[in-house]
Amino acid sequence: MEPPSTDSCALQSAADGEPSPYGAGLFPFPPTQWEDDTGTGDNGPEIIVEDAGWRAVVPHVERLVRRASDASLVWMERRFSGVALVLPETIVLSSDRVVKKLNARHRGRNKPTNVLTFEPPPGYPGGEIILALGVVCREARAAKKPAAHHLAHLIAHGILHLSGHDHHEAGDARRMEMEEARVLAMLGLPNPWKSRI
Repeated sequence: MEPPSTDSCALQSAADGEPSPYGAGLFPFPPTQWEDDTGTGDNGPEIIVEDAGWRAVVPHVERLVRRASDASLVWMERRFSGVALVLPETIVLSSDRVVKKLNARHRGRNKPTNVLTFEPPPGYPGGEIILALGVVCREARAAKKPAAHHLAHLIAHGILHLSGHDHHEAGDARRMEMEEARVLAMLGLPNPWKSRI
């Protein structure tokens, strides 16, 4: 029997199922269901599914991305009120091949990474978040968690990066991990750093 393809993951998503026990005691997010789970919204980023494999891996992937994005922004507005936030203009669900090229061109690393964030040029609104399907799936599988959970985590991670958070120093990394865990708790998802926090 051949091992599963590196570009596929189990079809699991907690975002559209029963409420998760991980969010017990927290206010429900979102308070109502999204009607539009495609593309753009008035207040949110444009969601581009560049690699159709995302839809096979994460059912209703646009809805999950929108929820993770909205939860990240709501958390950051509450937590960092008065601080100028850089919001994503677009979130692109792409492939390892595309992310590898971008990573080589912009970071000098000739390999794919899970998520890239690009701040907007001066005078332009919003940044861009780009995710690599194969890397996200491999990492989720290695961590024994659903790809949907890992994707939501990486959306929160990317939005925190756009707004100036970093993880180069140990203290900064710890603070960023705590912020990510809080965003995921709003979504009823488990803390991805539980073994470390």
